[in-house]
Amino acid sequence: MINMTSHISTDITQGVMQISINRPEKKNALSQQMYRGLTLALQQAQQDDKVRVVLLIGTDSCFSAGNDLQDFLGAGELNAQHPTVQFLYELAQFTKPLVAAVAGLAIGIGTTALLHCDLVYAADNARFQLPFTQLGLCPEAASSVLLPNVAGYQRAAQYLLLGEAFDAAAALSMGMVNQVVSPAELMALAQQKAQQLAALPADAVQCSKALLKRSQLAHTKETIAAELVQFQRLLHSSESQARIAAFFQR
Repeated sequence: MINMTSHISTDITQGVMQISINRPEKKNALSQQMYRGLTLALQQAQQDDKVRVVLLIGTDSCFSAGNDLQDFLGAGELNAQHPTVQFLYELAQFTKPLVAAVAGLAIGIGTTALLHCDLVYAADNARFQLPFTQLGLCPEAASSVLLPNVAGYQRAAQYLLLGEAFDAAAALSMGMVNQVVSPAELMALAQQKAQQLAALPADAVQCSKALLKRSQLAHTKETIAAELVQFQRLLHSSESQARIAAFFQR
């Protein structure tokens, strides 16, 4: 077990790097330090030939409640040096298989990150939400193109414009997750699928992933960049600042 930060750790077993998000006191909200840890973990997995698959997990009761807003607001402009931005691009261009196991809350980046994963398994207690407009903001992580690709325009608009929460059954029906099981079964299933991938010829698996993503990778990166421009603009708007201030007063 290697601690990338105090809340991000990795462990490699039989070709699978498990990246764990563990900040339960903040519902696994991601700080800039945690984004750095996640980016570093993905970079190490990319460079290590012994790593064939990455499995991303949270805790038993929470995948991630999204950005640690207070920390995020103090991190400066959304430029190439910003830890959140670096993580988004690392995630989008990662060439090895990415598997996610999701239990409990998956809010904001906790949901949009899943759109970059190749296989997603959810516990039946998983709850997803993309509350960007509720904070006076816009989608991020290329979710404005990836979610319509998965769910179709109308359902993507429902979740990205209204910011309505949805459960694991809805995520399954729209194709955002591969399978839903009980919380007690989740880790065993995700680990089994990750090991199944790791046992296959790595070159063939990575080549197949590259072909699957070939038509969308450039568009994904362009969309991340376009979203960041608008996200930065909206973040400084009076409406967004009022909404965020109200969030902190809850």
